Amino acid sequence: MNFLEKRIQQEGSVLDGNVLKVDQFLTHQVDAQLMQKIGEEFAAKFQAKNITKVITIEASGIAPAVFTGLSLGVPVIFARKQKSVTMEDELLCTEVYSYTKKVTSTVSISSKFLTPTDNVLVIDDFLANGQAALGLSELCQKAGATVTGIGIVIEKSFQSGRELLEKAGFDVYSLARIASLENQQVQFLTEK
Repeated sequence: MNFLEKRIQQEGSVLDGNVLKVDQFLTHQVDAQLMQKIGEEFAAKFQAKNITKVITIEASGIAPAVFTGLSLGVPVIFARKQKSVTMEDELLCTEVYSYTKKVTSTVSISSKFLTPTDNVLVIDDFLANGQAALGLSELCQKAGATVTGIGIVIEKSFQSGRELLEKAGFDVYSLARIASLENQQVQFLTEK
């Protein structure tokens, strides 16, 4: 069992609807030391891919993305769910459905931050149905940037997200892969 799986076992809880609550260290309160390990792990996995930018969606993906960007020495972009008055540049937008929140949001980034020369690593906190990572990849494609990998902190392997992303040709790496959340118990896959 790796460092993240141990943390999930110790502090995570399973809610109705196959929802894993990890707000003590990832989705509400952030454990910076854990995020540093997560960032280092993603950086080591994707180091050979010549990453120039890391991209995520606000809010829970920001911490692991920032630590990954820090470890790789590259900028981090986060897609906004609300348009700010300061975002006046041409925006790249797409629709993303959130499994946990059960809502569709229009997410956007300024086109000035992504170029056709960028090799992008997508980082997200959870992979369930794959819509967030797919939406981020679509934003990158609109800018002409190349998605060279997708890093997921926690994957619900019993849902269709990985299959969807791999069918689209993406290299997906998850730090913790959950096989099941049945009977309020977290069961992990042994393969990453």
